[in-house]
Amino acid sequence: MRPEPHVDPALYRQVVGRFATGVAVVTTVADGADHAMTVNAFTSVSLDPLLVLFCAEKISRFHEFVLDSGLWAVSVLAEEMRDASNWFATRGRVLDGQLDDWPHTRGPITGAPVFTAAVAALECRTHAVHDGGDHSIVVGEVLNLDIPDPSGKPLIFYDGTYRSLA
Repeated sequence: MRPEPHVDPALYRQVVGRFATGVAVVTTVADGADHAMTVNAFTSVSLDPLLVLFCAEKISRFHEFVLDSGLWAVSVLAEEMRDASNWFATRGRVLDGQLDDWPHTRGPITGAPVFTAAVAALECRTHAVHDGGDHSIVVGEVLNLDIPDPSGKPLIFYDGTYRSLA
């Protein structure tokens, strides 16, 4: 018989927060409107085929939009994009014009917004979706790559706060 875990959720957040991550915004177009969400659960999965993943909270509005669309882009944020990270992590923000303050272009394959100040960008098509508890693990096939700002430095999140590379 396996013992039941007794893990304090607050301690869990503190412990996993000790893993430094980059910060990205995933975007999609659904029903003719742009949608975006900040993520730090983003990673490369496979080189053959080229796959990446991000995790989307099931109760978020973005979850439904990105699954319905099936096409999305990832903009890896530069350190000067802290405000964008915070904005796209804000629950209940107005959706109409939510990207107006953030210079972006349209991905040539997906049409999803890609931030011009991003340090890296990927366009993807949903390859698989897996249950991940209160999140869905969205695996995407990489369709296009770009480095919008080659001189940019990535925004880092560690121990509950933003950091910069030394």
